[in-house]
Amino acid sequence: MDCDRCDEEAVMHAAYSGAHLCSDHLLQSIEKRVRRRVRRDGLVPREASPENPQTWVIGLSGGKDSVVLTHILHETFAEDPRIELVGLTIHEGIDGYRDKSLDACVELADSLEFRHEVVSYADEFGIRMDDVVEDDPEGMAACAYCGVFRRDVLSRYAEKLDADLLLTGHNLDDEAQTALMNILEGDVAQVAKHFDASLGPIAERELSDEFVARAKPLRDVPEKEVALYAHLADLPAHITECPHSSEAYRGEIQRVLYGLEENHPGTRHSIMAGYEELAGIVADHVSGADGAELTECPSCGSTTSVTGDQCRKCTLLDALA
Repeated sequence: MDCDRCDEEAVMHAAYSGAHLCSDHLLQSIEKRVRRRVRRDGLVPREASPENPQTWVIGLSGGKDSVVLTHILHETFAEDPRIELVGLTIHEGIDGYRDKSLDACVELADSLEFRHEVVSYADEFGIRMDDVVEDDPEGMAACAYCGVFRRDVLSRYAEKLDADLLLTGHNLDDEAQTALMNILEGDVAQVAKHFDASLGPIAERELSDEFVARAKPLRDVPEKEVALYAHLADLPAHITECPHSSEAYRGEIQRVLYGLEENHPGTRHSIMAGYEELAGIVADHVSGADGAELTECPSCGSTTSVTGDQCRKCTLLDALA
């Protein structure tokens, strides 16, 4: 089958749009969607200038999503003096996994010649995820521990790097799964938080001065297309799952969405279009009405909404001690 836009052989058929695209036009299509999302979410403020540049910290894991996002943003803003990109890689302490993805991050940063910072759970908390999984004092899935620690490190280092935005490589599949999980769990408050945290345009969110605003410019691109982009662009992505990954419920939702998308192409896009509009309405409705107050953790000093003596991170670290 030929590409719809030229005479070259198509490498992909997007069932949700009917398009057949060759390698060059697929790359261009994905780049266009990322740049359109940057514009729609208003990520580059009017006041940004060479004299007042914006610092964007990218959560660079070395996986396909973060590598593709970093590559596209670098291609877009490398010559733009208004934007400075910084890669932030977190080493969780997972033998045979993170070392290889860290190598991919270093290779990418070296080839693109941009600033790259590496931090580790060992240095930050004195723990390694391999040991956490073995001890498991709370009887939780590994992802539950790691998610808390990762969010803490990303937030603290985004502030330390004086970031204006913290960007992550969540793709369309990731966001559609989260949306469906929030709806099925009936978690209205989480829907509102999702909008304000990273989903809505910057100008429409209720942002907190205590946290660096987040964004997900890759969220209009399906996962398989991200993987194909990484392959066609010959990017140094480490494409393999974490050996401790065990989010059973998300995995179930993922399988449901795969089936729906196969039988009804465009399902993921439809979910996100309706969910984003709904989330904006919910966020306006519950804004400031949930009674949550931000406090300072007495152990580490970080800002938290957890009521009690400690933030969730410190509670877990005490259990692991």
